[in-house]
Amino acid sequence: MADVLPYKPKQGEIPTAPGVYRFLDATGRVLYVGKAKNLRQRLSNYFAPLRTLHERTRRMVTTAASVEWTVVPTDVDSLQLEYMWIKEYDPPFNVRYKDDKSYPFMAVTLGDEAPRVLVTRNRKIPGARYFGPYPKVWAVHETIDLMIKAFPIRTCSDASYKRAMATGRPCFPGQIGKCGGPCSMTVSIEEHRAIVDDFVAFMAGGDERFTKETAKRMQAASAAMDYEAAAKYRDQLASIEAVLGKSSLVLPADEDADLFGIAEDELAATVQHFTIRGGRIRGVRATTIEKELDISDSDLVDQVLQRAYGDGIDIPRRVLVPSLPDDAAELELWLRERRGRRVEIAVAQRGQRADLMRTATLNAQQALIRHKTKRTSDYVARTQALTDLQEALGLDEAPLRIECFDISHLGGTNVVASMVVFEDGLPRKDQYRSFNIAETTDDTDSMHQVLLRRLAYLDRPEELVPDDEAAPRKKPRFSYPPQLLLVDGGKPQVEAAARALRESGHTEIGLCGIAKRLEEVWLPGEDFPVILPRTSEALYLLQRLRDEAHRFAITHQRKRRRRDISTVLEEVPGLGASRIKALLKHFGSVASLKGATSDQIQEVPGIGPALAQSIHSHLASR
Repeated sequence: MADVLPYKPKQGEIPTAPGVYRFLDATGRVLYVGKAKNLRQRLSNYFAPLRTLHERTRRMVTTAASVEWTVVPTDVDSLQLEYMWIKEYDPPFNVRYKDDKSYPFMAVTLGDEAPRVLVTRNRKIPGARYFGPYPKVWAVHETIDLMIKAFPIRTCSDASYKRAMATGRPCFPGQIGKCGGPCSMTVSIEEHRAIVDDFVAFMAGGDERFTKETAKRMQAASAAMDYEAAAKYRDQLASIEAVLGKSSLVLPADEDADLFGIAEDELAATVQHFTIRGGRIRGVRATTIEKELDISDSDLVDQVLQRAYGDGIDIPRRVLVPSLPDDAAELELWLRERRGRRVEIAVAQRGQRADLMRTATLNAQQALIRHKTKRTSDYVARTQALTDLQEALGLDEAPLRIECFDISHLGGTNVVASMVVFEDGLPRKDQYRSFNIAETTDDTDSMHQVLLRRLAYLDRPEELVPDDEAAPRKKPRFSYPPQLLLVDGGKPQVEAAARALRESGHTEIGLCGIAKRLEEVWLPGEDFPVILPRTSEALYLLQRLRDEAHRFAITHQRKRRRRDISTVLEEVPGLGASRIKALLKHFGSVASLKGATSDQIQEVPGIGPALAQSIHSHLASR
């Protein structure tokens, strides 16, 4: 492979101005779109020697056959042009939004003679005001049902409205008390428009004002002995409070903001978008993004904001993100042009905002886990993953049984290993195994030892049952041979595993390793890794195996450390199992207990001064 791309522009040909660039393949298809404050500086990174590039960047630039760029006057213009081209060309190497489905919104058709409220996924209704998005359709309907009790506005269809206005007979929803428009024959068009304005103002965050005003009206009607009107205001106040009870106050009452919590790994990211109006969460949206290239946190936030506000609808005055993008100032100007007023992009660092960001991030992390689990558990996806693995690794058959090994240690001590088993793409937790490694020099030696111990089970003879029974006993499940061994690591770990396979005489078993930083798949004896597409089901399966092996190894190591310290504490006279448990629960970790003074140990219930001194002295001597 040549180390210089044939289409590399000549030195000095690329301008130093801001602009947008596109990589194209031989057919003219756009592969990647990016923006830069300095085109020459940014593009020079792509035309560095190929051996120095990230594996996936290398695949993109070698797939491309040419690069084009467009100079623009300002950084804001480059951001706008990048957004337009990504929408137009849908480049395969830009981030991909996996769940591109639309979310339900509540819309009020302000452009109509008698505006109505409805549930819709259409964001292009002329003159409509949108609220949301909502995670489920039922959540929008529930909110509308509560709201029309406090603000009785029209809910019937346009056809029902026209028929009612033409005939003078109430529409059917109006007859059963579900429509409050002029078609119900209870209000005029002007009176209905005033109620609609109140509805929109309330949903936009003016809830405190309406609560106070309704309470004052109720008290005034009661003082005037107009009990029928007072009862009406009482019911309206109860409806308002019911709506507010569905969304607690998470920020100050005058706060209008959008908050984005992001969780990511090497292949994908999930975004949890909280829409906050009047200090309350009015809508929640979760999005999953497929990352084809390795992009920074800054670039990811940049892409998320472009995606969220590219259509210019419902932009708040403040946007809270986990980290500021490099072009935050340009993004603020871009959003200001769309909103017509100032927009601030900020990091939630402390107080209520930071608490809410932690909640959104936790939700994003859980969504990422669900996304990965769903893909692995889907039958069609599992079948595709096993077929892709067979082709990519050159196996004779699909790897129906895969065993993955991981090494874990604590600063070179407490070295343990884990073996997890997936059959037909699903975990078999009853067949997981863990290993303790007494003496080792490094991770590769540990991997070699563990695989020799595991492969030895394949050669154990079957134990025969007594002569009066005809069939031999079945082999233990631990001795079933896998079609593929997966190790957590790159080329050194794979070569150590290959040596173990040769020494044990089981070279018929497939072998590969997955390196975490770049998600490269290494085969024994190869100088370059196999690069699976980031959207590949096979890569998701390997990643799930690796992550599960890592989790299982860490769990085993923690249990072992806990057993070790418990054994040491049992040597202290007068210290039983219940007090040992209380000590570990109080201090939370072995390191904290070892670093505690006698007075601190004495704070644990049931530990007196003499026993505390004995514990401290015993741990110090160890």
